[in-house]
Amino acid sequence: MFDRESKTEKPTPRRRQQAREKGSVARSQDLNSAVLLFGAALTLSMLGAGMIAGLGEILKSLLRQSGTMEFTQSATDAMFKQQAIATFKLLLPFLLVIMLIGVLVNVTQVGFHISWQAAAPQWGRLNPINGFQRFFSVRALVELGKSILKLLFVGLALYFSLKSAALQTPWLFYMAPEQVIGEIGRLLDDLFIAAAGALLIIGLADYAYQKYDLEQSLMMTKDEVKEEAKQQDGDPRVRGKIREIMIKSSLRRMMKKVPEADVIITNPIHLAVAIKYDRDKSSAPIVVAKGARKTAERIKEIAADNGIPIVENKPLAQALYKTVDIGMEIPVELYRAVAEILAYVYRIKNRYFGVA
Repeated sequence: MFDRESKTEKPTPRRRQQAREKGSVARSQDLNSAVLLFGAALTLSMLGAGMIAGLGEILKSLLRQSGTMEFTQSATDAMFKQQAIATFKLLLPFLLVIMLIGVLVNVTQVGFHISWQAAAPQWGRLNPINGFQRFFSVRALVELGKSILKLLFVGLALYFSLKSAALQTPWLFYMAPEQVIGEIGRLLDDLFIAAAGALLIIGLADYAYQKYDLEQSLMMTKDEVKEEAKQQDGDPRVRGKIREIMIKSSLRRMMKKVPEADVIITNPIHLAVAIKYDRDKSSAPIVVAKGARKTAERIKEIAADNGIPIVENKPLAQALYKTVDIGMEIPVELYRAVAEILAYVYRIKNRYFGVA
């Protein structure tokens, strides 16, 4: 009881899928029985006359052969084999319709799914202690109640159906044999439909209960939801560590590009943006590295170690840092400002190397 109260969270899709793989689905056998009875009654009403006539012909053939044949082992086997095949062919359409109805009603309830786990032997069911627990469980009480309701509903339905048919019984003595068979067939149809109607009411109620009971059994605690999220997405600490490793790896790759830059434009303390311009490879200067605070300091350190000019320009550094991603060309509106800095850097380099 306390466990059920602590399970306040709705089952997750993964929880539902796992239950489905184990064969835990909402399904009512009473609903199956009701639909099958309806199907059998309707099928018999359409095929019953032909089936009865066919069975009569098979019986006549059997009697004719038995009156003329020699009763040896092989002849008797051949005769019964022939009549069995003829009977099977006659009943085959009825059996196929019933089988199709059974498949359709099951697929309608649970969808098309084969659970091999449910088909596997469950040795725990052989444990007598578990058996006693199931016998005195809530589910056992529900099944007992269902059985009593089935007896009551089906019994009442058959009683009223037979009571109505009893009024017509005396007329059977004045009918031809063919008419008697037809009347009995209609009586059986009425009985089937009455029983199926009673079972259908119970089956629909049982199906609703099965869905409710399955939903309750799949409810989860908050801890179970968190644990499942960890299993699916990974431990947050592991994800954080992976993200940290990826960021460090990305920073290392970026820092390797800093020595290739033509100039470092700074804020001057908080931001640093490394610019490279290669006329043969791009039509505009490219941002090869950028960073703030500690990363900016590291960019400037690497630039100083490699003799890369560092130019302070607060507005340009902020604009480049906010609008241009690493590896992208600078926008048109910043061409002039960057070009002036690059021209200044090139003049310094030319002067340093003695180029006029």
